[in-house]
Amino acid sequence: MTYVKAEIASQPECWRQAAKLADAPGLPRRGERVAVVGCGTSWFMAKAYAALREQEGHGETDAFQASEFPRRRRYDRVLAITRSGTTTEVLDLLNDLAGGTPTTVITADEAQPAARIADQSIVLDFADEESVVQTRFATSTLALLRAHLGEDIESVAADGEVAVRLPLPVHPALAEQITFLGRGWTVGLAEEAALKCREAAAFWAEAYPAMDYRHGPIAIAAPRRAVWAFGEVPTDLADEVEATGALFVHSRHYGGYAALGSWCGGRAPLDPMADLVVAQRVAVLLATSQGLDPDHPRNLTRSVVLK
Repeated sequence: MTYVKAEIASQPECWRQAAKLADAPGLPRRGERVAVVGCGTSWFMAKAYAALREQEGHGETDAFQASEFPRRRRYDRVLAITRSGTTTEVLDLLNDLAGGTPTTVITADEAQPAARIADQSIVLDFADEESVVQTRFATSTLALLRAHLGEDIESVAADGEVAVRLPLPVHPALAEQITFLGRGWTVGLAEEAALKCREAAAFWAEAYPAMDYRHGPIAIAAPRRAVWAFGEVPTDLADEVEATGALFVHSRHYGGYAALGSWCGGRAPLDPMADLVVAQRVAVLLATSQGLDPDHPRNLTRSVVLK
């Protein structure tokens, strides 16, 4: 078994453990104006959390790639997400903010520079990974932040336990391309799902806000291609996708996965974060079916450290 397969399967228990840190010092207080930063996968988790925090009335929240943070803008707190704690762009920003804006870092390794530079750190070492491709650290970070917002992570973890066993809705022999869609906080999850397919399998995958999909991207929908939606689905979108001959995939309110109207499982809808687990599993299958090593994708390292 690859490392990443085991790490994907371990996510529900990691989420439960992360939720126990929901009262950790340094997490944004209600009413604070907050910026959340990261790179790659961490940026997508930042986007998901920022949308959730505003949606649930906890305060204005922006998400940025660490390299694109607007340094003239003022925030009550900057929250940085970095698994390795060594990512150059994150360290540069934390150093720039030192002594000014309060900073908190969520990381997997307290011995690395990010934890030392930030004012406060929250360490999810139990969710660290051997695989270069991130799965459980990212989702455990989001579980922690959702728990801090008052969400019930036990029910999410229960859905995750279903997600690691479900039959996969997309098979490599039947799909040459996947477009992932989301709305609100699940836009970040859709972007992360697409990144997993590109990273692990060098597979053609894209991601868009669901309402924007019909404003151009639907042009690539066709037979042997799939459109996978997280969360709420705009009216008539499934019918429009299926009219192109593409496969439409969604975890619906009356259970299971939908693929061209065929149902399996008869289960209640999955939490979108658990749905991401299914997408991670598909990404690994896409890799291994081509003889690729999803633990060590080409051109990638665990952390981007620039000279």
